[in-house]
Amino acid sequence: MAQVGAWVGAVITAPLRGFARLLDVPLRVWQRLAGQNGMAAFFLLPNMAIFGIFVLFPLGLNIAYSLTSGGALFLADRNFAGLGQYQRLLTCADYTNLLSCQEDQFWTALGNTALFVVVQVTALIVLATATALILNRELRARSFWRAVFFFPVLLSPVVVGLIWRWILDRNGVLNAGLVAVGLDPVNWLLDRNFAFAAAVGVTIWAHLGFFALILLAGLQAIPRDLYEAAEMDGTRPARVFWRITLPLLMPNMLVVIVLALIRAVQVFDEAFVLTGGGPGTATLFLTQYIYEVGFASLLKNPGLAAAASILMGGVLVVLTLLQLALGRRNERKAKLK
Repeated sequence: MAQVGAWVGAVITAPLRGFARLLDVPLRVWQRLAGQNGMAAFFLLPNMAIFGIFVLFPLGLNIAYSLTSGGALFLADRNFAGLGQYQRLLTCADYTNLLSCQEDQFWTALGNTALFVVVQVTALIVLATATALILNRELRARSFWRAVFFFPVLLSPVVVGLIWRWILDRNGVLNAGLVAVGLDPVNWLLDRNFAFAAAVGVTIWAHLGFFALILLAGLQAIPRDLYEAAEMDGTRPARVFWRITLPLLMPNMLVVIVLALIRAVQVFDEAFVLTGGGPGTATLFLTQYIYEVGFASLLKNPGLAAAASILMGGVLVVLTLLQLALGRRNERKAKLK
């Protein structure tokens, strides 16, 4: 029986072995000609080609569009405008009055995005840290609770927006509960403050599990001996957190901060499905502004949208570099201590 199984396996794998031998011939020739470094370049080439096609080429095309004007879609049909689109975005008669800006909606979206980043990232990091600390304890059904917190991450952002819109709508589940207990329904998505808070809360709910998982991995990498020594010394839990947990968690925390900042600046899907940027412009964020100017508006202006996206990308690069610089500085200080 064993011989029959071996014979069947040999028959099945024979074509694969033949193909591998044929492929081995040009690879050996290339290795002799290019050496070991050439082989590394050969295997990196497909990834670099994909990166160039889907990242570098669109980036260069976006920069080219940002230097043109007009409503034509094809680059050859557009007029060269230099830095005119950037000037249009950044020109204001009085920077304390957004209505005096040439593109007041851009500044409104910029202000909303900045406020969203500060509120959402701060709340997300605090809640993700608290969640990771709780899930790191010896709890009953700990695996179940970890899965519960991570489950929203698996949902599509559009699905998340639709679920919460169904809950928070005028005739939604939440208002149905309020009416059932004798209270008046609330226009959750038609009030500026409620709508903005809903956008913050929904995005936190959708991404909390992902960041909590990163922090949980960092917590589990901290040696238990340190906590046992602190417990023997009678150190208070708050002091243990600030002196042991947080410093050793900083590499993971830096990753969380950078990823959370990038995701918050690029917020679009959940907020757009939930509120559509309203009421008014209360939840109009930069990504939605770029989308509407470049694609959804009747007076499409791809050059202006491209310029806005380049500025947003520049902000993201600056924020990321600042976070990395601060992280390296803290690591140096920790090593010196």
